[in-house]
Amino acid sequence: MRPHVPPDLIDRAGEWDDLHRWERSELGKALRRLGLTYGEIRDIIPVPKGTLSYWCRDVRLTIDQIQSIALRSSPGSRAGVPVDTQWRRRGAIERIRADAQTFAETHIDDAFFVTGVALYWGEGAKTRNSCSLTNADPGVLRAFVAWVRSYIDADAGFVLSLHLHEGNDEPAARKYWRAETGLPDSPFTKTYIKPRGTGHRKNHLEHGICRVRVRNASDHWNRITVWIDVVRSRFGPLHVGA
Repeated sequence: MRPHVPPDLIDRAGEWDDLHRWERSELGKALRRLGLTYGEIRDIIPVPKGTLSYWCRDVRLTIDQIQSIALRSSPGSRAGVPVDTQWRRRGAIERIRADAQTFAETHIDDAFFVTGVALYWGEGAKTRNSCSLTNADPGVLRAFVAWVRSYIDADAGFVLSLHLHEGNDEPAARKYWRAETGLPDSPFTKTYIKPRGTGHRKNHLEHGICRVRVRNASDHWNRITVWIDVVRSRFGPLHVGA
């Protein structure tokens, strides 16, 4: 049986795009120390096998971990869960996408649904298995949160990230965005602070830019990509002057 992966590491994997190189390396090594195979790790984080192997070259597995990997990799384990995981997941994704197609077609005249899809199409994250939107306008982010809760998951959990300039008041910015997004209990990831530059730009945003990310978004990403295709096929391409 594949080792249990703690929720904090799963959450960290969901922040992959925001992690520095060394943070990605530490995450890869932490997953390897649990006794995961490289293939199992790559199901969680999008890293080339060669890079992962380099990161984990000094990680030493226990005898029990090595034996467990051997059992999960043996021909006789094909009837068990570890080997079945991928084809089961592919089947689940196919069902999710089929349901998403039907859902979008039945909601194509729902203005809020289509507006949210169009907003995500233009502004949302395009990284695989990620569902997030970044903006400087709190109203846009509130609309995104409401859209997610209306059409994806009423109980969705969110994580916030800030992009600030040097000199911004980070505690004040966090307080501002929690209040403005209506997510007072959502945690923040590490803030990116852009260093002071040449000084040509004077109109720095007082509270910076905020990203709202939905937790555990793999299924959501698959739904949204289908919804975008349905909206695109219904309303686009639009030709000016046509």
